[in-house]
Amino acid sequence: MSAAEERRAQIYRESLENYLRPISGFLRDSSVTEILINGPNEIFIERAGKLMRTDVRFSSDDELLVAINNIAQSVRRRIDESNPRMDARLPDGSRIHVVLPPVARNGATVAIRKFSQTEITFKKYLEFGAITPDAAQFLDVCMFLGKNILVSGGTGSGKTTLLGILCNRIPKGQRIIVIEDATELKIHYEHVVFFEARMPDAEGKGAVTIEDLLKSSLRLRPDRIIVGEVRGSEAYDLIQAMNTGHKGCLGTVHSNTPADALVRLEALAQGAGDNISIKALQQQIGSAIDLVVQVSRLSDGSRKVTDITEVHGVDDKGNYITSDIYKMGQLIRGEGGKLSGSIQPVGNIPKFMNEIEDNRIPFPRTKFNAA
Repeated sequence: MSAAEERRAQIYRESLENYLRPISGFLRDSSVTEILINGPNEIFIERAGKLMRTDVRFSSDDELLVAINNIAQSVRRRIDESNPRMDARLPDGSRIHVVLPPVARNGATVAIRKFSQTEITFKKYLEFGAITPDAAQFLDVCMFLGKNILVSGGTGSGKTTLLGILCNRIPKGQRIIVIEDATELKIHYEHVVFFEARMPDAEGKGAVTIEDLLKSSLRLRPDRIIVGEVRGSEAYDLIQAMNTGHKGCLGTVHSNTPADALVRLEALAQGAGDNISIKALQQQIGSAIDLVVQVSRLSDGSRKVTDITEVHGVDDKGNYITSDIYKMGQLIRGEGGKLSGSIQPVGNIPKFMNEIEDNRIPFPRTKFNAA
């Protein structure tokens, strides 16, 4: 970062501290993972996956709106009555989303999702109990072999965290292009290019969408394309990339099960408007996606990988053919409501087992035996 850029970032941080003074303590508190503002008088925070109401408040609607406008101006995003929604990121990488009145009936509504400043590796992921050693090693093998992986989960389930972990397991010597709506992923890699979408200006011009960036990335000699969140017609371009020799592509999608993730990807891809038939689109998805990894936030606030599912294509009735490789077993609630349980193999051998053996990767077939 240049001296000028560092200075601008410092001014932004100081400005943010001033305008968001009522919640500045929560922004500094590493135990707070989310801050939810429902108008000036109602502020909730999340700790350890649990929501709690605070006594903190803004003095007025105007004070909250001034803070929002300050953030918008600093990140060069537009928010007003004609464009009452905004996605942006704070200097520490946290994501902020805003909805203004009258769309937001409670007053200006803000969600700030904070991100850990500590890099989360597979080792730490294991220590958290989010995945078992064997399942983590299997995903590591999949990254080495360049499998196309879709990370699925609900809001706040940890999709971005897992995506970042997987990206950091890509073998050396490749060129990665990362495309996000707002930069969140922390990837430490020798050759990585980051792209961030841009909102239109006050005149409705200058927008650069994820779809635009994905199309550009295909002309920039990528080895792997990473889409932070697939939420629109860019799904079609990602599927095309996966099917035209770009191995090891990854993306996340909002969905509750691996099967639902494939259906959602199909629905998003239909928005591309290329007049492709449903049957052809399903065939392409069935061929493009190798694995769906499902992550979930459980009722005790913990986040775990609950399914690692292989995709085998589509049957004659248009249903996606899948088989679970690992699946979450029965969870047991212990003292304090904490859930214990882990993802386990179900006995299915992945169709690329021969590829694992040909590469002499020390991950034997016995690893897939059902517990």
